[in-house]
Amino acid sequence: MPLSPAAQSAPQPAAHERLYRALRSRIMLGELPPGKALTLRGLAAEHRVSMTPAREAVRRLVAEGALTLSASGRVATPALSVDRLEELAALRALIEPELAARALPRAHFALIDRLAAINAAIGDAAQNRDAVGYIRSNLEFHRTLYLRAQAPAMLAMLETIWLQLGPTMRAVYQRSRRNEPPRHHRMILAALRAGDEPALRLAVRTDVTQGLRHLAADGGP
Repeated sequence: MPLSPAAQSAPQPAAHERLYRALRSRIMLGELPPGKALTLRGLAAEHRVSMTPAREAVRRLVAEGALTLSASGRVATPALSVDRLEELAALRALIEPELAARALPRAHFALIDRLAAINAAIGDAAQNRDAVGYIRSNLEFHRTLYLRAQAPAMLAMLETIWLQLGPTMRAVYQRSRRNEPPRHHRMILAALRAGDEPALRLAVRTDVTQGLRHLAADGGP
């Protein structure tokens, strides 16, 4: 089927933007393990771009905390210390309950049904031991709710935390050996249906911090 003139003339993302989006998604979904070393040459070859787009994409990801850059120039995914895990867990405990509470007045029945369907997909991924699918659906569950908060600056700040945690979340999932959705999601859905803000804040806070704090107690990934 031929493209319409409008589609043909639509600008395509620049090479560095395509690489940035692809690598950002892989990091957030835990497809790369903590401390994974990356090279500009390797990224350029893998994504069939020149060194300049690879360098620009890495620069942006380092600025977001999705990648680390050592004094020697080594680029890697974050390998988080126990103190850093505790700090990021505390930030999630502050930001996510607030986003959920702001979303509550706009949490109509269609949204709650959508969240319940996403939660079912999380359960399917857990049954299939699909770590990436589990993390993807779990992030979709939270993002879908928080978008209703209409607080873009707060959500953007949260996404930088999710980025830093992405590789570590894979370790959280593997240690938990879950075969069902997070149990606190049911509490989130119940609080949304009841319009109960205190219960919603508590359910979200517990959900987003429990796994990370257990991992920190075990000494990190």
